[in-house]
Amino acid sequence: MDKPHYSKIKIGVSSCLLGENVRFDSGHKKNSYITGVLTEFFEFLPFCPEVKIGLGIPREPVRLVLQDGSVYCKGTKNSELDVTEKLSTVAEQQKKWHESLCGYIVKKDSPSCGMERVKLYSNEMPSRKGVGIYTKRLIENFPNLPVEEEGRLEDAKLRENFIQRVYVFSRWQDMQSQEVTISALQSFHARHKYIFMSHDQTQAKELGSMLADIGDTTPIDLAERYLTKMMCLLKVIATRSNHVNTLHHIQGYLKNHLDTEDKAELVSVIHDYKNGLLPLIVPVTLLRHHFRKHPNDYIERSHYMAPHPGELMLLNNI
Repeated sequence: MDKPHYSKIKIGVSSCLLGENVRFDSGHKKNSYITGVLTEFFEFLPFCPEVKIGLGIPREPVRLVLQDGSVYCKGTKNSELDVTEKLSTVAEQQKKWHESLCGYIVKKDSPSCGMERVKLYSNEMPSRKGVGIYTKRLIENFPNLPVEEEGRLEDAKLRENFIQRVYVFSRWQDMQSQEVTISALQSFHARHKYIFMSHDQTQAKELGSMLADIGDTTPIDLAERYLTKMMCLLKVIATRSNHVNTLHHIQGYLKNHLDTEDKAELVSVIHDYKNGLLPLIVPVTLLRHHFRKHPNDYIERSHYMAPHPGELMLLNNI
């Protein structure tokens, strides 16, 4: 199985995560995983909405405040400082370059950039129910765009899930740059079918049925429906049991090629992965080995066993 070629993919990122001194205290929140690992594979487009709207460096911190049922972004000292509309507007103004992105990494806990669980202040104790104003508008404008917080990237499963979504979304964008046809959609689905199965087998079947029962739907309308369902499916974290089921499906393509000893070894390795004794990369590598000896066109085109660059080592930790 040939090693796939990957080109750098455009990712939006909160400027402070790249080490830019744009925070309210003139500091930064440089993230070593982003700057030390991901920069080899992604082209990062940094942006700080608070600086863009003219808050300055240093500046008075802002926070999310719940008042009369609505959420505002206001100064922590000067309650007259209200930048809610400015942050929402500046996100709207960035739509042109946002359209070129295949993902976005935002700063956790930020009243402008946080994706979830941002502190929301009211007359009661602050709750973790807020979403940063800028990121909220970004997600509203591009609901299928993979968005993640840098803090959640510390979790191996969440990290692999986000980066996998980025690569799938990038391949989708590549497909859409050509003429969108039913055949192109079916080919895309076939190449990603086993990835979908590893996330949610029921939704994967529904996604396949969508392409089988087309009716009078135009390719463009079908593509929009497919994309929305696909990205929703991919947000589901792939489970060990679903991976095992997927591995067994792929193993089936080798049933007429392996001898008894090789079959037993493959079954044993998948069983050890199922029981948490091995990471996913081990059965995947063994399958790659056998398919190099016994090539299969369908598996060769599938992205399941090479969903992202191996150098990222994402399958080594799940």
